Amino acid sequence: MQTRSRIFDDAAKLAGGAVGTIESIRREVEALVKQQVERVMSRFDLVTRDEFEAVKEMATQARIQQEELAAKLSELEASQTKTSRPKKAVRRKRPKAKKA
Repeated sequence: MQTRSRIFDDAAKLAGGAVGTIESIRREVEALVKQQVERVMSRFDLVTRDEFEAVKEMATQARIQQEELAAKLSELEASQTKTSRPKKAVRRKRPKAKKA
């Protein structure tokens, strides 16, 4: 009976050690994979999420500003056509050619 208990204790210790070793290997492999992924991604010259969000916000603001300017331009063009009258073309006389 004593030997059976001792066998189970030894098996439990062995399993516990194996779990710790496997966990250590898992973390090491995870770190290596992460390094490889970062190395590969750096070759592609990708932007970070923060950089992407910043540029996206800038583009949104530029679009809003462009729409506002287009509306102002339309208003100015409309007000100018209402107040201005077409001008008559001014005819200029051609200078006479000099005789040699």
